[in-house]
Amino acid sequence: MFTRSSKWNVKSVILVALIGILMGIFYTYGTNDLYNLVKMLLLPTGYAPATDAFFAGLWLMAAPLAMYFVPTKGSGLVGELLASIVEMACGGQWGITTVVSGLMQGLTNEIGFFPKKSRYQKFSWQSVLTGSFFASFGFLIPCYLMYGWYKFALKVQIVMFFVSILSSVLFDGVLVKLITNLFDRALKPKVE
Repeated sequence: MFTRSSKWNVKSVILVALIGILMGIFYTYGTNDLYNLVKMLLLPTGYAPATDAFFAGLWLMAAPLAMYFVPTKGSGLVGELLASIVEMACGGQWGITTVVSGLMQGLTNEIGFFPKKSRYQKFSWQSVLTGSFFASFGFLIPCYLMYGWYKFALKVQIVMFFVSILSSVLFDGVLVKLITNLFDRALKPKVE
């Protein structure tokens, strides 16, 4: 039987670290290459910057996965931060700014669960979707300030804003919740 421990202990630290490492590798070699291809194909349309927004939710998944397996405050922040560090270390194209973004994304993803311990333990649809909604702002704000999104035409900014939220809710929210539901059925974990 698998136990989801809501206490920071050696097992929890190792589990969050593994999630961060695996997701950082997934971000670098899974999503980034596909992202670059899609962005290149959209260059002639003028909407290539919206590719960033479409992929946003895929880059936010480490936090809720970490919070599912280690349902306690800070696990989402640590999971997403580790994933961003691994992505940067693997040669991610955004360098050190990836870590700044990972910090923001982990913090904002926890909003759906914080401050009640029971929200982390229940891992409900409401908490996951709320966290994913706020995580989209953890993605948008650094992009707007660090990557110059404010320079794009207003119509492109509006598209990017809504697509980022939709992507975050779809991938970081719905997809992660469906994945964790599969874990619930397969492992029948208890929460400590």
